[in-house]
Amino acid sequence: MGARGSLARQLLVWQLVVVTCLLCAVGVLAVTQAGNNFRTTEGRRALSVAESVAAQGIVGDLENGPFELNAPAETARSFSGVDFVVIAGADRYVLASPYPDQLRTLLDIGDSTVLSGRSWVGELDGSIVAHVPVLDEKGGKVVRMVAAGSKSPGFFAGVLDSPDNALRVLGVALVIGVSGSLLLARRVKNQTLGLEPHEITALVENREALLHGIKEGVVGLDPQHRITLVNDQARELLALPEDAVGRSVEDLDLNERIRDLLTGRATGADQIVLRQGKVLTLNRMPIDVRGAVVTLRDRTDLMTLRDELDASRHATDTLRAQAHEFSNRLHTISGLLELGEYEEVRGYVSRISSAQGEWRAEVGSRVGDPAVAALLIAKASLAAERGVGLRMAPDSELDRVEDALSTDLVTVLGNLVDNALDALSLNKQGGEQGWIEVGVWQEEDEVRVEVRDSGPGVAPEIAEEVFEHGFTTKAAAHGQRGLGLALIRQACVRRGGSVEVHNSGGAVFTARLPR
Repeated sequence: MGARGSLARQLLVWQLVVVTCLLCAVGVLAVTQAGNNFRTTEGRRALSVAESVAAQGIVGDLENGPFELNAPAETARSFSGVDFVVIAGADRYVLASPYPDQLRTLLDIGDSTVLSGRSWVGELDGSIVAHVPVLDEKGGKVVRMVAAGSKSPGFFAGVLDSPDNALRVLGVALVIGVSGSLLLARRVKNQTLGLEPHEITALVENREALLHGIKEGVVGLDPQHRITLVNDQARELLALPEDAVGRSVEDLDLNERIRDLLTGRATGADQIVLRQGKVLTLNRMPIDVRGAVVTLRDRTDLMTLRDELDASRHATDTLRAQAHEFSNRLHTISGLLELGEYEEVRGYVSRISSAQGEWRAEVGSRVGDPAVAALLIAKASLAAERGVGLRMAPDSELDRVEDALSTDLVTVLGNLVDNALDALSLNKQGGEQGWIEVGVWQEEDEVRVEVRDSGPGVAPEIAEEVFEHGFTTKAAAHGQRGLGLALIRQACVRRGGSVEVHNSGGAVFTARLPR
């Protein structure tokens, strides 16, 4: 428990303060109302008593002195319940009073109008007083005056003597207020899971430290897809602005793929997205009706390693295809030798050498970059193993380029040819041999790459989606998502270029890579 007490105790104290202030205000109003009622009631009663005494003939007879006047005054006071009845002369000297020390003293009349012949009711010296004049027989001169009244009660006496018993009402209200405060404090205690203020503060601080200290990115979303929290890692990975918290996902500069994953329109574990040259893995976890939490991990390094492994796998596949092709040729030559078909052996070897030499010569004459030429020669063996013909566009021409552009060309060409091989392998019809045509053109300020095949093409409705979502031809056929085409676009966009696809007797992919 902190120095200021528990949360429940603090709430109780504040509730008591509020209830006490409220009750004090109610009490003041009750006393004020009781005082007003007392003045009205007692003023009327005092006026009635004074008028009844003044109407008695014994009071108006100037021959009667204090002894004769005391009897009617005391009788009226006793029967009426007022505190005093005083009879004074026109000169204000007291002739009859229940207080002996008041006799033969001047009667304080304050602002009373009794000397002018009119009755008056008011408050004098803490008492409610009524003054009634006694006129002579002609009715024009004041000869005596009668004063009757009651002393005003004190603060608590006024409450206790009030008809509504205000003090009891205040007590009941206090009990209800305290009980309500206790229930409120208990409810708040339950809602905060029994945590005290300093514990809640520590919990929030620990959460903030945890969110900003972990390597993974974390994004919190409400049911309306507005960002409620984002840690530093997520802000960096998604390149979010400083004012991202509180804004809708739809208002941020994010691609459609990321928006679909953040809003839940796209589902699945470990979804791959590309963001500003980085490969990210997203996982979305709904939280009842309060929104969702999305975690992000940077998989760029891992995907780079995977690309290197893919390159090694492609090289291995190419070598395996070449070995398989050489093995078949050796078996054919061996069989022909055993049959004694020496002339056929000579012709077979000549045809093989001629075909390989022609492809190497064609590639060497049209492509001056060693890396790109080596890739095309290696892909020819892989295509031959799959029963696919690989050829070059008649007007292709490429000189040697700088290393960075050469690397990007190998990436783009390799993925496009592999994509076409997968598409043709999955769509073989009646044993027909498919074909792939590769074109590379060196223009003034860019290199244009075009790969077309004899496959079924790409559905127009997903012509853009294949790049944004990372489809490959093989993955698309199985309803899965990959990175081949997305990496091609990334390589092109990184250089300020572009990649697009259209159908013309099959899929035609065109990539432009500025120098």
